[in-house]
Amino acid sequence: MQLHPQRIRAGSRLFLAYALASLVPVLVLGLLLGQGYRREALDRGLAQGRSQAEVIEEMAVAPALGAHDLRDGLTKAETTQLQSATDLAIFSGSVVRLRLRSFTGQVIFSDDGSTANALPSDHIAFRTAANGGTDITVLEHGDGRSDLIRVLQPIIPNASGEATGVLELYLPYAAISAQVQTGLHGTYWRLVAGLAGLYLALALISWSATRRLRRHAAQRDYAALHDSLTGLPNREWFRMQAERAAGGPSGGQHGAIVLIDLDHFKEVNDTLGHHAGDVLLRIVGERLIESLRTDDTVCRLGGDEFGLVLPGLTGPTEAMELLRRVRDELSEDIALESVKLSIEASFGVALYPAHGTDVEVLLQKADMAMYQGKRGTSAIVVYESGTAPEKTQWLVLQGELRRALERDELLLHYQPKIDLRTGLTCGVEALLRWQHPQRGLLPPGDFLPAVEQSGLIQPVTAWVLRRALDDHAAWTARGASWRVSVNVSARNLEAPEFPEQVSRLLLATGTPAEQMCLEVTETALAGDAAVAARAIAALADRGIEVSIDDFGMGYTSLSQLRTLPVTEVKIDREFVRGLDGSEQDRSLVRSVIELVHGLGYTATAEGVETAATARWLAAASCDAAQGFYFAVPAPWQDLLTHHTAGTPPVALVTSRP
Repeated sequence: MQLHPQRIRAGSRLFLAYALASLVPVLVLGLLLGQGYRREALDRGLAQGRSQAEVIEEMAVAPALGAHDLRDGLTKAETTQLQSATDLAIFSGSVVRLRLRSFTGQVIFSDDGSTANALPSDHIAFRTAANGGTDITVLEHGDGRSDLIRVLQPIIPNASGEATGVLELYLPYAAISAQVQTGLHGTYWRLVAGLAGLYLALALISWSATRRLRRHAAQRDYAALHDSLTGLPNREWFRMQAERAAGGPSGGQHGAIVLIDLDHFKEVNDTLGHHAGDVLLRIVGERLIESLRTDDTVCRLGGDEFGLVLPGLTGPTEAMELLRRVRDELSEDIALESVKLSIEASFGVALYPAHGTDVEVLLQKADMAMYQGKRGTSAIVVYESGTAPEKTQWLVLQGELRRALERDELLLHYQPKIDLRTGLTCGVEALLRWQHPQRGLLPPGDFLPAVEQSGLIQPVTAWVLRRALDDHAAWTARGASWRVSVNVSARNLEAPEFPEQVSRLLLATGTPAEQMCLEVTETALAGDAAVAARAIAALADRGIEVSIDDFGMGYTSLSQLRTLPVTEVKIDREFVRGLDGSEQDRSLVRSVIELVHGLGYTATAEGVETAATARWLAAASCDAAQGFYFAVPAPWQDLLTHHTAGTPPVALVTSRP
């Protein structure tokens, strides 16, 4: 993983800041230690001066004096002995000046006979010595002479053992200072070496810390833009690349945004486990990279969805050629957990600038094309204008629908289902309507496609189920025993929790399971047949009946129809509408009715608009029918007075045509 130059420059600045920040405390520490060493050296010098003064006092001064107070003066013998001792000390250079003074401050003896510059008797140093203490001070001169150590201490003659006066002694400090300075210089060098080592250690720590921070920041940036499972760039990186390619400074270039969704991926997770699913996703990522060009971008957007940014494609033909090769290489068999699998995927393609330069628009159109492919027979679909509502309209609808759910703007109308044997209402189908605040009452075709292509399908379906069951309870309380049918989409069947959700709603409203039927379009079964079959089986296990709606318009195979646990097949209105004038349609519908009965299901015809059609269906043994001939969809209260037990809505012919 390479570091970005800007990241390196930022790291260098951070290291420099750390280095300077660590230098300041090191310098402060050096100054404090230096001052401490200087004080320590001065204390050693003073201690040495104190010791020297004590030796002079004990060896030279005290033996020469008697026990009398120095205020009484000195005898001639004492003066001679003191002069002899001090001359030797002065001559050897161990003493600069020596004076004996009384407690009142009078100079009793001076080595040179002078009393000039004697320390005043009221000086704190003199008073300290007069009171039995010792004062020692280094005197600094500004005339170039060597520094002196001044010592004042009590005089204690050997003869008495009691203080009789004050000894004022000046000792040379040069030798002591030289000795101290020598030791201090060595200490300074050791201090400098130690501080330099400390600073180097801190600098090394700073360098290591900033290096780790740079690497951590780079890893964090990498993780923020890459998928941890496959190592491919993630959705955020995909969006940035798509914006750069489609709407960046290099605008005017051509290319494609492609969304890829794996087919039957959930089955791999369910049957072989999530580990096998992870392996499959990594293999898909590797194959996509290997099959595409150098400048193409491959990203994992989440789950089993991948995205491609393909620059330089001039039109749909070139895009299809490239993606067919990608699909062929992707679909080569692989072995997972000793099971041979073929990878299948749906490709949705949006071209820029032909389909727009805004990334949101392109993604929406690629998503539309991809789901069109999932519902149809082509694995690769290029978006075409007019195949789906424009993105802006879809986004507006989706936003308004969210508010519609919150404001309770949705409502249900019901269309009766007529028992063709009795002519009476045997059930009703719930049909969703939207009372739009500006556009008035909208039929489902105006907004349901936008719902099915968004996350709104689950909450909208939940709302419809709950409202239908509440209405069922209301009309049941008023004496109508209609069973209610509700349409559900393929995305509802793909949600693992959907059967349990329906069961909870039935329980919450106290509705018997046999009083509800869920209608699933035949095209929904063609999307992911295995998933749909599992969902229908789970619903049937809970006693909830399922009907196949719009039969004849999808791709349901006879084997699939035979194995699905459904109870009803509804014949699409396209075939019913032509019964009055088309012998082919009559033959086809008659065959479907016989097939449905042969499988043990009931047959219901949709879109009945004439009495002749209703009579023909009754004569053909069709079980039930619905359409505008019997009633238009309306609120259940409007249907209640016309479709309860009573006179059949039409006289039906029971003889076979």
